[in-house]
Amino acid sequence: MKKDLLTLYDLSRQDFEVILDKAGRLKKMLYGGVPHESLRGKVLGLLFDKSSTRTRLSFEAGICQLGGVATFLSRRDIQLGRGETIADTARVMSRYLNGIVIRTFGQELVEEFARWATIPVINGLTDLVHPCQILSDLFTIREKKGTFEGLTIAYVGDGNNVANSWINAAARLPLRLHLACPEGYDPDRRILERAINETKEGIKLFRSASEAVSGADVVYTDVWASMGQEDEQEARASAFRAYQVNETLLGYARQDAIVMHCLPAHRGDEITDSVIESPRSVVFDQAENRLHVQKAIMEIVMGGSERSAT
Repeated sequence: MKKDLLTLYDLSRQDFEVILDKAGRLKKMLYGGVPHESLRGKVLGLLFDKSSTRTRLSFEAGICQLGGVATFLSRRDIQLGRGETIADTARVMSRYLNGIVIRTFGQELVEEFARWATIPVINGLTDLVHPCQILSDLFTIREKKGTFEGLTIAYVGDGNNVANSWINAAARLPLRLHLACPEGYDPDRRILERAINETKEGIKLFRSASEAVSGADVVYTDVWASMGQEDEQEARASAFRAYQVNETLLGYARQDAIVMHCLPAHRGDEITDSVIESPRSVVFDQAENRLHVQKAIMEIVMGGSERSAT
């Protein structure tokens, strides 16, 4: 049975642990100079409707390090952009590829593609969720804190795809999630209500950023206007002014709290330059860990071997 990664809500606690443990082993092997070509001969497709730095590079570098190759496609490069159906595209690509990462706008496109594809489908980002990002974030928190169990994650800013995926993770994992969003910019209501009913540790939505951050172990933020929302930039800047992660806000968190941002950052808007460059910031470790976690995901869903190359 093929394995897809469409949303974190589909994962069990054990699935999270398997992915993060494997990422740790793969990172250790890479730093130790141990070749590990578990996906030799495999081809990964990257179908992107949105621009990308970290997602594209981490998957391309990752498949290469695992012995496979990647082929990059945008909608304008293929017949999907000229009216070919998702069902036909998925079935054809399944004959050529061993797995595919899709980065697009609508979650429904990824889900329909997965219904028709006979190869694993990985959600590289949609407007609704960003599962690979939060898996990498959890890996980073575990590296820095030793565990994520019992910690309080304070997410400050727009209730976007990153916030929605944090909510999905909180429904499955023993961590507390505090969300601080201005009115009118809340996370997806269905995702939030479902997770609140299922979480054991608790999810709280605040209007006050300082209340959400109070006592937090992790302070997390993201851009105020995501891709496709550029025409809302001015209105969002006004609505989010009180949600900037700065030295004053960080003072409400625990003294050993770490600061995270999934990047790209608009310095001076959602986060100040002094905070993102401070010793408490782990944003570049966080970005690097996309590589190791993406490799783990690919190895799991594409059937990679645990054997190292000789």
